[in-house]
Amino acid sequence: MRRAETTSVSSDVTIWHNPACGTSRNTLAIIRAAGVEPTVVVYLKVGWDSATLQRLVDGAGQGVRGLLREKGTPAGALGLLDPDVEDAVILAAMVEHSILVNRPIVETPKGVRLCRPSEVVLDILENPPSRFAKEDGEIVSL
Repeated sequence: MRRAETTSVSSDVTIWHNPACGTSRNTLAIIRAAGVEPTVVVYLKVGWDSATLQRLVDGAGQGVRGLLREKGTPAGALGLLDPDVEDAVILAAMVEHSILVNRPIVETPKGVRLCRPSEVVLDILENPPSRFAKEDGEIVSL
């Protein structure tokens, strides 16, 4: 069956996106190639609230530490990498410092995923594209 060439608007797909991140850009492009125009949240600008972030943590099933970004963040300087730091402390730090949240995170009716690598998003799209070219030319096929 041939996929529609047009993009449909879908308010039930959301990507928490960092436009400066290639993985995030590729994930957004895969979603759009699936014929979906998602809600795009540029979380570094709008920030986080603890309820939304906790819902995504729970949905992704990786725990708070699974969504904690270490590279290029103050996670180490804030002492968040110590295994004894409680999840609530990490979550509060993520709300205060948006950069601590790894990206991109995508939520669809089929679930929540931290999409690293970007093709992880294929698991939670209703009609994923059968083939996709990433920014670097790598071809992803189902």
